[in-house]
Amino acid sequence: MRAALAIVGLSISAACLYGICHDLVTAHLCPAYFTVGHPPVFPTADPVLLALGWGVIASWWVGLLLGVPLACCARLGPGPQRSAGELLRPIGLLLAAMAACALLAGVIGHVAARNGAVFLTGRLAERVPRAEHVWFLTDLWAHLAAYGAGITGGIVLCAVTTIRRRQAAGRR
Repeated sequence: MRAALAIVGLSISAACLYGICHDLVTAHLCPAYFTVGHPPVFPTADPVLLALGWGVIASWWVGLLLGVPLACCARLGPGPQRSAGELLRPIGLLLAAMAACALLAGVIGHVAARNGAVFLTGRLAERVPRAEHVWFLTDLWAHLAAYGAGITGGIVLCAVTTIRRRQAAGRR
């Protein structure tokens, strides 16, 4: 049980670390993404404080949602059990893939917004200063891509962990 909790803890910690690093970039690009586009949890517009707070609030649960099934895939059933230490590299690769997807999507979103292909509408368009619309959309695309890549990559990581354990069990 302790080993499974270590995997869950690693997943939550990795998600929070990623979230903070990601938000350090995006909060500096457009603080309004956090101050206008999110519920008012922190009475600050400081990008570093926003990144620290939202990096944890918006990420810990993703780590939990990955960590529980990953711990099950790594510890339950046939084959050699995997430890948190053995999952460090695969989780690190997942975070790197998420960052790459976020960067690519952010660039695409930025170009699309600058060219008028995507834009803010309604109440959000009114509340976000016009000069920040492009950067707001840049942040939005980067965040959506990171979540999408994290969810998809988490499922793949669970599947690969299960397959490798089964393959190892067959070699015994």
